[in-house]
Amino acid sequence: MASLTSILVPDLGDFKSVDVVDVLVRVGDEIQVDGPLITLETDKATMDVPATVAGRVVEVFVKKGDKVAAGSAVVSVEVREGAPVAAAVAPIKTPAPAAVVDVAPPRVVPPLTIPVPAPRPTAASSPVAPPPALGDIGFSRAYASPSVRLLARELGVDLGRVSGSGPRQRITHDDVKAWVKRALAGGVGAENAGGGLPAVPSVDFAKFGPISVQPLSRIQKISGKRLHASWVNLPHVTQFDQADITALEDTRAALKAKAAAAGIKLTPLAFVLKACVAVLAQFPKFTASLDASGENLVFKQYL
Repeated sequence: MASLTSILVPDLGDFKSVDVVDVLVRVGDEIQVDGPLITLETDKATMDVPATVAGRVVEVFVKKGDKVAAGSAVVSVEVREGAPVAAAVAPIKTPAPAAVVDVAPPRVVPPLTIPVPAPRPTAASSPVAPPPALGDIGFSRAYASPSVRLLARELGVDLGRVSGSGPRQRITHDDVKAWVKRALAGGVGAENAGGGLPAVPSVDFAKFGPISVQPLSRIQKISGKRLHASWVNLPHVTQFDQADITALEDTRAALKAKAAAAGIKLTPLAFVLKACVAVLAQFPKFTASLDASGENLVFKQYL
């Protein structure tokens, strides 16, 4: 005896909707418990949705590129009688109430009074000043908890410029996230959140030769903004090393006369360029360009 069962997307935590980047099963496939069905990608990581039953796939409800949420149907499975299923979590048993014992009344301790920082002046009443850098007095005096400060440092947000919505203008996690969203949307303060980066130039690479376009993944899009921000804002470092080019110089000396007859001065630069061309042919992403939309990589087939 067989029955049909739908496997759903499990709880995704704080994520309301995530991208389907790969579908790992097809209609007719035999699946086992905990076998991967689809791969999801969030802002932070990729994850597989496992099968909770064993059986034959009758229908696949999602495809690559779709967005799903917790509870969305992934596949319909024909489950045979006696087939294994994922182990269910045992319910937590509530302990029986303890016997009542007469005890002395607790000693009353006066409440501890904790001084609360005075509210910060609003933007309307304070003069406009240059934005303070992270770690400056504006960040250190912001009225926020340690966890909010950690979140702000991870996201590169200056708390001195964030308005708090909590009690006594306390800055909350939502205030920091809202500030980042406004900055990425082009609002005030984008220059401090990595959103005020130079626009990607619009170039028609097709006029130089054949090209191919490859869409960026969600993680690549997010990483690109962060890497670009690092490139613009952080000092650059040059690495120097030594290499034995004795064989190269011997080859160059043997070819110098032939090159001179052709009117060419053969220098080590020609060999360096040849090595770069060989390496770039193996790693084509180094010669790719980001299109004006920031959503795709353009590969030049003519290079």
